[in-house]
Amino acid sequence: MSRRAPDVICLPGGVAPAAQRYAALAEHLGDRASLHLKDLEVYRDESPPIPYSVELELEAIDRFAQAVGLDRFHLLGYSGGGFLSLAYAGTRPERIASLAVFEPAMVPGHMSPEEQAMYESLDERLRGLTGAEFMGAFVQAQVKPGAALPPPPSAPAPAWMARRPAGIQALLRSFLAFDFDRDRLRGCEFPVFLGYGDQTHEIEEVKAGVLARLLPDVRIRRMAGVHHFVPPQLIYTPEHAATLLALWTGGALTPELSL
Repeated sequence: MSRRAPDVICLPGGVAPAAQRYAALAEHLGDRASLHLKDLEVYRDESPPIPYSVELELEAIDRFAQAVGLDRFHLLGYSGGGFLSLAYAGTRPERIASLAVFEPAMVPGHMSPEEQAMYESLDERLRGLTGAEFMGAFVQAQVKPGAALPPPPSAPAPAWMARRPAGIQALLRSFLAFDFDRDRLRGCEFPVFLGYGDQTHEIEEVKAGVLARLLPDVRIRRMAGVHHFVPPQLIYTPEHAATLLALWTGGALTPELSL
């Protein structure tokens, strides 16, 4: 009797939709995992829902899981979806078989002084900006000096891109407003994988250290030559796909970092 493929709910970040974010991963995995792609509620309509909150996103994950028939599942999140994945795991640990995140936008809960300084700096750089200026500053603020950024697209931007500045701002506000006790992450006894790129801003190492001290069973990997905004296929490589599949099927994971 063949073994059932693991069921994984996949949350994207604040820019690319889930189908684009996880296309490379789906190609590498084939039928070895069932990826259930869940786009963020902040982009459900032409403008963010009012009121908008993290709780609204978490409740939408509950409904999505019910719709696809999942009581318990693996959860995968990138950037803003990584924050929501951590928040979901901390508030509903009984529903999670494993958690995997790549560069979560923030760690839910009260920030350390280092984290606070970084987000105040980001807020200052983005204040008053809109449209393409906002997106340019948002990208540049999150990579190390000298990191190679993707060239501007030669084709016109897709229609959904126009909704991203307002959506990202709504996400950031909701993350800061979310009332969460970080000690709840200590109760997440399922395995966790955290990846981040060595070309992303130093705050990723800070966040990795925070999560290493909170999560009982976490493996952390720093990926060479990668930052937050490289094309998805440079993040979800065959090696990364194999690591995730091992996480979902109970295989051995070896941490590369001790933080």
